[in-house]
Amino acid sequence: MLPILVLLAAVGVQAQTADLVITGARIYTANPARRTASAIAIQDGRILAVGQDVSPHTGPNTRRIDARGAAVIPGLIDSHVHMEGLGDLLEVLDLRQVRSVAAVAELVRQEAARRPAGEWIRGRAWDQTNWGGQFPTARDLAAAAPLHPVYLTRVDGHAAWVNPKALDLAGVTAATQDPPGGKIIRDAAGAPTGVLIDRAMGLVGRRLPGASQEVTRKRLAAAARECARLGLTSVHDAGVGAQGLAAYRDLAARNELPVRVYVMIGGPGALWRDFLARGPEVGERITVRSIKLMADGALGSRGAALLEPYSDDPGNTGLLMLTREQIEQVGREAFQRGFQVNTHAIGDRANRVVLEGYGAVLGGRNDRRWRIEHSQVIAPADFELFARYSVIAAMQATHATSDMRWAETRLGQERVKGAYAWRRFLSLGVPVPNGSDFPVEEPNPLLGFYAAITRQDRAGNPKDGWQPDQRMTREEALRSWTIAGAHAAFEEDKKGTLEPGKLADLVMLSADIMTIPPAQILKTRVKMTILGGEIVYSDAP
Repeated sequence: MLPILVLLAAVGVQAQTADLVITGARIYTANPARRTASAIAIQDGRILAVGQDVSPHTGPNTRRIDARGAAVIPGLIDSHVHMEGLGDLLEVLDLRQVRSVAAVAELVRQEAARRPAGEWIRGRAWDQTNWGGQFPTARDLAAAAPLHPVYLTRVDGHAAWVNPKALDLAGVTAATQDPPGGKIIRDAAGAPTGVLIDRAMGLVGRRLPGASQEVTRKRLAAAARECARLGLTSVHDAGVGAQGLAAYRDLAARNELPVRVYVMIGGPGALWRDFLARGPEVGERITVRSIKLMADGALGSRGAALLEPYSDDPGNTGLLMLTREQIEQVGREAFQRGFQVNTHAIGDRANRVVLEGYGAVLGGRNDRRWRIEHSQVIAPADFELFARYSVIAAMQATHATSDMRWAETRLGQERVKGAYAWRRFLSLGVPVPNGSDFPVEEPNPLLGFYAAITRQDRAGNPKDGWQPDQRMTREEALRSWTIAGAHAAFEEDKKGTLEPGKLADLVMLSADIMTIPPAQILKTRVKMTILGGEIVYSDAP
């Protein structure tokens, strides 16, 4: 028997030999049982060992990387993104940093000079708060592109700025009625000014040329490469249609998807009915087990549904897009078939309606992990409902630091205390997975980490942070970008921390974000991104 035992032992040792070993690192595992380590061994796409010495797992064919003291963290998870929107942003006018209406018009003029007459000009991410707060008008773009229809979406994706040519093509006039859940901004005579809010965007948006399957695939591929460059190994794509899902599957089949995707089906429709009939789809690269609903608009464009009027727009309480009964109906379908419900809600009225709809189905504490996406403005009495119904508050740290310039103007001094309240949720035991909502915000997750721990803009203002009592600790922020995102997708058993048996998704950074001064986090870059043991990005030449 002894020779056989020796042979089996030898086979066992061989089976534990790593494909890849990283040593000399400062590893932050996000695992409370072993917070730090200096070495990690990877085999067959999973973590074999984490500790101070993994040399027993090193063999002649093991690839070895000396981190030279670099920080290593779990692969970052963005829990709310729009991947095709990011890919699209790389193709159209990016207006995020443009500080005046005239500057936008000049960019449109330059684009019109390059395109044949009649071709659409598109752009993203304008923000009227960059030039004083007044909405722009179609007239502002009239001279820049008289022969081209222009369609520019606001930074939050909840408003469109169009030119006269686009209004004419769509037949939008003073006689056009506001669609349910939408608003046409009008002048004193009732004529459209050129800004369309939420569902009114579709009056012109439906005239835009649709993206082909190939264009969708290219956009998603470009977005996925950008995610890998920025250290994102998983994303939760909030609102995917049949064409987008087909493109994801195509990319995965070609081995061109360097990020794991948790898909939220983009609302009720044919794709939702198809999945209701066959149930969730769970895989290591693509998972489909949730539906994305939209309860209201956004705060910046005053479409978020509020219980009381906007402090800077008396008489306007925003736009409610779904009733409690509609949310409950979809919720019951999802509950019966094992799907998660993830609903966009920003205003306190929208959040209350969603909580009431969820509560009617869930009844009490549970492990269904239904989510409210953004959870941005909450009435004081409603925080407890998140805990009562085990609802996840999927929030985006950079929304707070982007909106803090004008949030109190919109909400008033008292109501703003219930806005962007991460600490309040955490104190109730409510999970807060972090994200960016890109391309609404920039896709770099380290910007979100910085915002979470400082509640400051990139210049370090305000000095002590905006509503500083709501800041996260660095450990909480790291977990919000890792294990909290995994938990929000029912994936905490296979990702989100660096521990044996889990997927080998990890990121090497140029600096230690857990110890350096906060301002230096903004300069930190990703040196390497590893997905399932494979290096999908490296800054090495």
